[in-house]
Amino acid sequence: MSTDTPLTLVTGASRGIGAATARLLARQGHDLALNYRHDAAAAEAVAQEVRRLGRRALTVQADVADPAQVEAMFRQVDEALGRVTGLVNNAGIVAPATSLDGITPERLRRMFEVNVFSVVFCTQQAALRMSTARGGAGGAIVNLSSRAAQRGSADLYSDYAASKGAVDTLTLSLGQELIGQGIRVNGVRPGIIETEIHADSRPAAELPALLAAAAATVPIGRLGRAEEIAEAIAWLLSPAASYTVGATLDVAGGR
Repeated sequence: MSTDTPLTLVTGASRGIGAATARLLARQGHDLALNYRHDAAAAEAVAQEVRRLGRRALTVQADVADPAQVEAMFRQVDEALGRVTGLVNNAGIVAPATSLDGITPERLRRMFEVNVFSVVFCTQQAALRMSTARGGAGGAIVNLSSRAAQRGSADLYSDYAASKGAVDTLTLSLGQELIGQGIRVNGVRPGIIETEIHADSRPAAELPALLAAAAATVPIGRLGRAEEIAEAIAWLLSPAASYTVGATLDVAGGR
């Protein structure tokens, strides 16, 4: 393996945007560490696709909301593949649609643990390995946000929207903090993307009508595809985005 081969860790890589990103990065020459929480079979299926493209792949189980598990995950990647040069903080959750009254302390806590705390924990571990101040070679980090961070999500997912607003602020702050150590931090703010996450928020029978109605609100006239978000992530990881720091890119069809 060339020492110039990028090694990227993607969290939440077993489905949706994470899986699409892993596939695209493999086509672009990255080796991949694929994090998952529950679905080992799905993660391994993505890993097999990566290997068929001639790249190395490792699946790593961890709840990225737990700092001890995050630290262990990075150590496992170190031992199996080497030091990461890229990180995609993609893992995230939504919860059943509700108004303010339905947001319980437990729901709110878990939303922020997974969507916000994990970004901090994973970025801390990545920075230890990438930082030029610590002997690393630098690197790039991309955080997944949401257009809900700016549009809000009244009567549906206010807590989710707030968690993604926090991600936007972290992206800006960490971008400013880490660039002096050779690490670029940026974000992607997807619009309504046709992925499996919607099934976590609504009954399956309601989804077709809801997604059709949502598509009608998008100026481009359709929902986004996970592969379109992956393209933005891959660009931000690449040298082509060398002057892009602390930015969050909207990929939302004009919505």
